[in-house]
Amino acid sequence: MTIEPDTGGTDTVFHGYFRSSAAYRCRIAFNLKGFAPAQRFVHLRKGEQKSAAYKALSPAGLVPALETPRGVLTQSLAIIEWLDETMPDPALLPADAWTRAKARAFAQTIACDIHPVNNLRILGYLKTPLGHDQATVDTWYRHWIAEGLSAAEALAQDAGGSGAFLFGDAPGLAEICLVPQLYNARRFACPMEAYPRLLAVEAACNALPAFADAAPDRQPDAEG
Repeated sequence: MTIEPDTGGTDTVFHGYFRSSAAYRCRIAFNLKGFAPAQRFVHLRKGEQKSAAYKALSPAGLVPALETPRGVLTQSLAIIEWLDETMPDPALLPADAWTRAKARAFAQTIACDIHPVNNLRILGYLKTPLGHDQATVDTWYRHWIAEGLSAAEALAQDAGGSGAFLFGDAPGLAEICLVPQLYNARRFACPMEAYPRLLAVEAACNALPAFADAAPDRQPDAEG
C-alpha cells in the first residue's frame, strides 16, 4: 500500500546541504507541493556525508536523502517524482506523454550531464589526489557548464513556449533542475550571456516564493 506523504512532521526527515544543487531541487519541489519534512543538515565541506551514520541512510554518501515511513529515498529526481506521484497537485510534469518526455530530457541534461561531473566530490578529486590547482579546477567546471547549458538553451528554444516557463503555464521538473544549476554556475563566474531563454525562465521562477524561499542563502545552515 502506498503511503501518502503528509505535509510535515517528524515521520519525514530531509537530509541536505544549503549549497547542494540536488538538495536545492528538492526544496523547490517541497515548496511547490506544500510539503514540509523535518530537516537535518549534512555539512559536505566537513565531510559529514562520509560518516557511517549517514552512509547507513545513503550508501553513496551523497545528499539529499529523504527518510519516510516506508524507508529512505535517495537521488533528487527520484524523490521529486515520488512526491509528484503521491501528491499530484500541482503537477510537476506535463499531462501529455510527449511533452512530459521533453521536460524529463531537459531536466536530465542538467541532473545527469552537467551536475555529476561538477559536484563537490569530483572537484575535490581533481585537486586531491590528482594535484590540479584551483585555476584548473575552475576551468574544468566552466567547460562543462558551457557544454551543458548550451545544450539546455537549445532544448529550451526548441520547446517553443513563449510564456514564462518551459513546458506549460507553471514551473515543473525542468525549472526545478534549471534554477539551482544557474545559481552554482554564477558561483564559479561562468559567463551567462549565451543563455537568454534560460535566464528569462530563471527570473520568472525566482519571482515565486517557492523558488525564492528555497535559495541557499535562505537556509538555516547557510554560510558565507
